[in-house]
Amino acid sequence: QVQLVESGGGLVQPGGSLRLSCAASGVVFSISAMAWFRQAPGKQRDLVATISSRGSPNYADSVKGRFTISRDNAKNTVYLQMNSLKPEDTAVYYCKVLGTPNWGQGTQVTVSS
Repeated sequence: QVQLVESGGGLVQPGGSLRLSCAASGVVFSISAMAWFRQAPGKQRDLVATISSRGSPNYADSVKGRFTISRDNAKNTVYLQMNSLKPEDTAVYYCKVLGTPNWGQGTQVTVSS
């Protein structure tokens, strides 16, 4: 069974940075495409970024140029580097193995002065 553990969230001022991590188990990580999603209060869960098994990234328009997704296959971990954070980035962030139904517990990111 796929298990995902997100970490790295917190409270940050506008313009600040955070790096999220997601450790995956129960999956052959090196051949799995991965993704980050986020869900703000009262809103649907939206796709933020994906990364293919070969490391090719794609981003939602709202985060292009500010967020970077990466992966370390040796550690079965996917990362989300978030720079120039805005209040509208406030949400619970989740990672996912694309093609599977499992979600982790998420990590809260709050951008506020």
